[in-house]
Amino acid sequence: MKNWKDVVAHRQFRYLDHSKKSFFHGKPYTALTSFAIDDVLSLFARSGEAVPAVRLWVHPDTVVLGIPDSRLPYLEEGVRRLAERGYYSVVRNSGGLAVALDAGVLNISLVLPDMRKISIYDCYEAMVSFIRFILRDLTDEIEAYEITGSYCPGDFDLSIDGKKFAGISQRRVRDGAAIQIYLDVEGEGRERAELLREFYDVAKKDEETRFDYPDIDPAVMASLSELLGMALTVDAMKERVLQGIREASDRIVTDDFSDNELVQFEKRYVQMMKRNKEVADMQ
Repeated sequence: MKNWKDVVAHRQFRYLDHSKKSFFHGKPYTALTSFAIDDVLSLFARSGEAVPAVRLWVHPDTVVLGIPDSRLPYLEEGVRRLAERGYYSVVRNSGGLAVALDAGVLNISLVLPDMRKISIYDCYEAMVSFIRFILRDLTDEIEAYEITGSYCPGDFDLSIDGKKFAGISQRRVRDGAAIQIYLDVEGEGRERAELLREFYDVAKKDEETRFDYPDIDPAVMASLSELLGMALTVDAMKERVLQGIREASDRIVTDDFSDNELVQFEKRYVQMMKRNKEVADMQ
């Protein structure tokens, strides 16, 4: 397993806590906005010009769909069902399938520069190592392998005792990469899984599809609070993230977007709006 400190070989971090934002430079702060922001951070992560960035984000009652989900045969029915349940749907531009976000789910984006020299798998392993590091006083039982029956399954699902609490995706833009993880911190993982099982039941039905969508078993999903038997909060996890990067760096900067970054943000935001127009019209 690649250690995250080996991958993040920098002594300075940029730290952006966007977990309680309602707007970002005049735009409603939705998951769509978050993916545009990560694209910009990756775009400017060029060797010699940028330091690693850690960004925290939380979006209430949102289902983030993967690109394959946008091809489901009855997608409109599925999106409308989510809307009836009070969930806003967004199609992301990184890998993976549908995940459920709410106020109890903390998302972490680790944006790294100069990725031409680092493999995709090394980046995934770095994120796994980082999560183990910041939770090391609470558990040493975090495993990384695909959890069959989970939503958005992948080789780097994070679990304890066979129950998944986190999933990782990755987005590369030029020389930069955003490694994104969602952490089910509070609440019940089963409820989130039941929501997405219902979505796939409605959006796929019994139709034969080329893509293998997950057959979700809510029993294999749980939050960290449930798995650790303690009332762990999103705010407490944010403190653990910040302490983790403090231990690995000499300096933390909290600079807002520069004028050049804001120009690119406008462009990436428009791209995400276009990507999501069809789904937005369904809601």
